Amino acid sequence: MVSRDTTARRLTGATFAMALALGGCTTTDDHRGQGGDPPGPPPTAPSPSASTDPLAGCPATGVRIRSTGGDAAMGLRALGLELVNCGDRPYQLNGYPVLHVFDEQREPVLLRVVNGGREITSGFDQPPREVTLAPNERATAVLLWRNLVTDSTVVATNGEYLTVAPAAGQPAEEVDPDGPIDLGNTGRIGVSAWKKADSSAPVPTRPGRPGRPPAPTAVPTSVSPPDGRL
Repeated sequence: MVSRDTTARRLTGATFAMALALGGCTTTDDHRGQGGDPPGPPPTAPSPSASTDPLAGCPATGVRIRSTGGDAAMGLRALGLELVNCGDRPYQLNGYPVLHVFDEQREPVLLRVVNGGREITSGFDQPPREVTLAPNERATAVLLWRNLVTDSTVVATNGEYLTVAPAAGQPAEEVDPDGPIDLGNTGRIGVSAWKKADSSAPVPTRPGRPGRPPAPTAVPTSVSPPDGRL
């Protein structure tokens, strides 16, 4: 027969173990390089998902983020982003995607994230506006960078993995970068503000990439970078 004191000690030990387990699940959102983000190292890159469908299911956030493919011209790189409201209620956005780049070992790449494309190229500096997405509606944004090597003493940087969150403090998702994020030694990447996609236009798929719309085509390929170099 087990005494009351023994039973109480067992219950107390079980409660303490459960508290430790729950405490170990707590995470913090530390972002670097975008206005309003707390200092500190970015989070560890998540492990690859077992799902092959980028829009399979709908997370608790009610939104899904995916890339729409990349485009490269004259050293200027662009990667389209799409956020889909896969939930059953309206979703609001007002600002820029929050992103982190990781190398092939899934270690964070230290870089400066520029809100807007002013330091990369022109045409992507529209200020953020409040966007309300009804269920199944989409918002888009574009990442911009240049593959430039201007200093032989600085090692060129290549990112292999990318995570994107709708805003600071929101859960991030791993996004297919559609190739290396070859920043050269510029150490910076630009991102445009979220804008609402035209809901009346169908979402075409890219050849060989079922379920993915085409890469952004609005990249001004004839515009030189601010420093005059390609």
